[in-house]
Amino acid sequence: MTGVPTFAPPPGFQRLRLLLAWDGADFAGWQAQLNAPSVQDTLHAALLRLGGEGAARPVAAGRTDAGVHAEAMPAHVDVPESFRIPPEKLAWALNAHLPPSVAVLDAGPAPAGFHARFSCTERRYTYRLLNAPQRHPLWVGRVLHVPGPLDMPAMNAAAAALVGTHDFAAFATREDRQTVREVRALAVYPGPPVPGGSVWEVRVAGESFLRHMVRGLVGTLLLVGQGKLAPEAVAAILAGRERAQAGANVPGYGLTFTGASYGDRFSPAPPPADVG
Repeated sequence: MTGVPTFAPPPGFQRLRLLLAWDGADFAGWQAQLNAPSVQDTLHAALLRLGGEGAARPVAAGRTDAGVHAEAMPAHVDVPESFRIPPEKLAWALNAHLPPSVAVLDAGPAPAGFHARFSCTERRYTYRLLNAPQRHPLWVGRVLHVPGPLDMPAMNAAAAALVGTHDFAAFATREDRQTVREVRALAVYPGPPVPGGSVWEVRVAGESFLRHMVRGLVGTLLLVGQGKLAPEAVAAILAGRERAQAGANVPGYGLTFTGASYGDRFSPAPPPADVG
């Protein structure tokens, strides 16, 4: 395909593709921090312990906030061609040097031209709400507990107004970049049942998001579900571009990065057709 940028590791290096999962409670997010643990630094330290001296810092598909979890985060890392761990054994080797809160689910050679961040065509998140009278110990740190009733049809009516390409300045925090983004999907779904209620899932997909944008969207939908904001008011908030008019950012611990896509170019080839 012409016009599509390609990326390559530096001379003398090979690029490896990883798939990661982590519990965000132990980290200040993916990105390296000066005075706080990050997933990026933790993974890089494990690579160095395996003899990956000179390995670049890993690059992920998304930069998650503090406390945000990941179920399936693609990443890549450039290691010297002399790196002694074969790709098919790298996940096992790295996990032996990683804390229980983070794991490499899969590893292998990266396709030619692949970049975990810049080649990504879609990122997906899920925010979970525990809608039940009482908190549940097995969901602590994974959901936002909302004990009162929620109106799911109203929340989905409001969400529909936010799907598409819009200026999302009203839902971003301290954003210096241009604020137009495309939200490809945003809806609320019933999730696993719990005594007296259930875990609701707010699922959102788009190519990229602004700082705290997903948490601001969920905070606004939560106001709608609680009857504090009319569904039709959300379109006016979007058009007004004023952060103070939208809902507050919900806590990061309820948010999980659930997956990413890279288009046909970097997707696994389909199996050959059975011609027998």
